[in-house]
Amino acid sequence: MKITVDVDCTAEEARQLLGLPDVKPMQDAMMQEIQERMMTSLKAMDTEALFKTWLPAQMQGFEQMQKVFWSQFAKGDPDQGSGRD
Repeated sequence: MKITVDVDCTAEEARQLLGLPDVKPMQDAMMQEIQERMMTSLKAMDTEALFKTWLPAQMQGFEQMQKVFWSQFAKGDPDQGSGRD
């Protein structure tokens, strides 16, 4: 024996029929939280903020490299004063 039952209902009606909880308020709250976090992250990626964060570190690195270069330049060629050709 074979019995077939067709139920024509919406997703909301099926959820209620099966006794499943309504998760729409939770989904709305989570989407709002995700949106707020994304907006905060986008503000952190602002070009001006990135330059303020990275530029001082870049400049310090450049200044250190420049000091090393000039200190090596000031020492001169080590073979020059030894009389070797």
